[in-house]
Amino acid sequence: MTITEYTINAAVENDVRFVFVSDLHDRENAPIIEAIRGSHADAVLVGGDFIHNSIRYERGFEFLRDCADILPTLCSLGNHEMKYGGGDLFPRIHKTGATLLDNSYCNFKGINIGGLSTGYKLLQRQSHFERTPAPDIDFVRKFSSLDGFKLLLSHHPEYYPKYIKDKNIDLTLSGHAHGGQWRFFGQGVYSPGQGLFPKYTSGMYEGKLIVSRGLSILNPIPRIQNQPEMLIINIVRLTK
Repeated sequence: MTITEYTINAAVENDVRFVFVSDLHDRENAPIIEAIRGSHADAVLVGGDFIHNSIRYERGFEFLRDCADILPTLCSLGNHEMKYGGGDLFPRIHKTGATLLDNSYCNFKGINIGGLSTGYKLLQRQSHFERTPAPDIDFVRKFSSLDGFKLLLSHHPEYYPKYIKDKNIDLTLSGHAHGGQWRFFGQGVYSPGQGLFPKYTSGMYEGKLIVSRGLSILNPIPRIQNQPEMLIINIVRLTK
């Protein structure tokens, strides 16, 4: 696992440091929790796919609980949460102590943090080759109209160019693409929702979107030149 750090200078009252994790897919938690303990962060942001499906999910809920025992933890929903299959998804998330941002937002130390949920619906059958269903566009509009710095958790980076880019949202954090699974010369090979040679797989784009390569090691297709990744996001107060 690699840890990548970004610093965003912004008109905020206080410096805030976040850990951002995505796409755990029910992997073993101990090394990630250890890294979070040593991160000196103010909060943990979880960008979806912390569970995998109706068979592999227990460690995903345990991860949220372990994070919430250490730091304030806020999570949003990815497409794999929709594969959980249990009617107790939301109660189980709430029971962990994490704050669920399901097309909703909260204010943390002066920063508005929103969670844009996946457009997939509970138990909806999915194909990697179909277009990602649209998100809640009304929530995006409502969130973008808030005053102050706005940070949006959007599991799907493919939402950014169509629904987010032109809105008054300062920073979007995404995952889902798994870095393109195989990376050659800095280019990912494939991502669901983006297809072959996807544009948004890893790093910062246009100063407003950061995509994590995610932490999954359970995918039957191996990663090549593509280490799992945890992000540190520093929102730093502008100085005169």
